[in-house]
Amino acid sequence: MSEQTRGAGRVLKGIVTSDKADKTITVEVTRTVRHKRYNKFIKRRARYHAHDDKNECEIGDTVTIVESRPLSATKRWRLQKIVEKRRL
Repeated sequence: MSEQTRGAGRVLKGIVTSDKADKTITVEVTRTVRHKRYNKFIKRRARYHAHDDKNECEIGDTVTIVESRPLSATKRWRLQKIVEKRRL
């Protein structure tokens, strides 16, 4: 059974902040949450290490990543697709 046909994992969209490691990218995912008391929207961010098998991503690309089995000590996500390439 391939990884695509296993359970439907979470899918996140974010921006690549690092591509220095071999076959690994760091993706920053930003979300907005409402403050409980002041009802103001606040930005929260999380960084995920994702597996980029072909080393095709660059810093600044917008990508979608999908949850997967543990691939290393810190990698739990795989690159699904590049939504938009970085503009020069």
